[in-house]
Amino acid sequence: MKKVLAIVMIMLLTFTMCIGCGSNGGSDASADTIKLGWIGALTGDQAAFGTCESQALKLLVEKKNDEGGILGKQIELICYDTKGDAQEAINATKRLCAQDGVCAILGPNASGQAMAIQSVLNEYHVTDMTTVGTNPKVTIAEDGSLMEYNFRVCFLDPEQGRIAATFVKENLGFDKAAILYDVNDDYGQGLKQNFVEVFEKLGGTIVTEEKYNGGDADFTAQLTSIRDTDAQIIFTPIFYQDFIMMHKQARTLGIELPFLGGDGCASEVLFDAAEAVDGSYVINHVSLVDPSGDAWRTEYAERWDGAKMELNGYMIYDAFATWCAAVEKAGSADPDAIKDAYCEVEVEGITGTIKLDPATHNPIGKSGCVERVDGVNKTYVFEAKVAAAE
Repeated sequence: MKKVLAIVMIMLLTFTMCIGCGSNGGSDASADTIKLGWIGALTGDQAAFGTCESQALKLLVEKKNDEGGILGKQIELICYDTKGDAQEAINATKRLCAQDGVCAILGPNASGQAMAIQSVLNEYHVTDMTTVGTNPKVTIAEDGSLMEYNFRVCFLDPEQGRIAATFVKENLGFDKAAILYDVNDDYGQGLKQNFVEVFEKLGGTIVTEEKYNGGDADFTAQLTSIRDTDAQIIFTPIFYQDFIMMHKQARTLGIELPFLGGDGCASEVLFDAAEAVDGSYVINHVSLVDPSGDAWRTEYAERWDGAKMELNGYMIYDAFATWCAAVEKAGSADPDAIKDAYCEVEVEGITGTIKLDPATHNPIGKSGCVERVDGVNKTYVFEAKVAAAE
């Protein structure tokens, strides 16, 4: 009897293991749904970006499902919080691939996290489409090799650096700039380098480069050093929370210089410190006040209790549209089929045309813009559009 029970237990165990190791849920043709993953910061310093991105994606999935879904199936969206941390992004990606069986992942909303998950994507053969991971190494490794499963819908830091430097030198007419950046952040270091190269090539001078460590809350020493120079503007390739704190401390020190923040600063949260940030500038992928986005902003606000649209709501719109087009082109939710289809589709997105280059997995010809922060009226004012480099 004991022998029979032992055999039965072994058979049950084997059956259970086979279920756990079954085919990817997203690529299983017999599955009832198509599983799509999302990762991003729902808590931490970048929570405003991640929250908007996830909510916008949920709305898009709801609309698509109401229309009948994709390939005749409903989309099952699975979201995880990275807390703005690279290791959390790795953990979430592993869970989506190994446990949830997604066919693809959208997000995250930062370069460091997008770069951290590359080995997991390679292991499970699942693609990721980052929304605002602008560091070149997201899709191209330092040795020049293509990161096969990483894609993006945003412009890159070299382009963002060119936009920033061109705006400061040619639109504002400033030739002296100070820089204040997080020395431990991949995004900040890359964007700072690109800005310096272009600004100096245009004839500008970097009067000082001041550093800080992520998590610092006191920028008095760095700002005092900047105050003692003849800088006309402070370039800050950072995120919006630090951008706000720097402004408050700068104004206390009597520094009235405008700041120019990268796309990580372009948030509605800035208006919580409206008086301090008034007159500064931010780089963006799309104008947050362009009338062409009114319908999408209204739809989002109606779904999410009047919430205002962050940049990420526009970027995830294009990422989701590109994923849908790729799935339809592939005629399958197989992860590798989606990977191959990404560079075969062209989508008219809300931030422009999305056509991914098979050699780089980057969008071709993406332009950007600069907007001024109007603290008095708590809105952005479009300043300039800078076309993509030839």
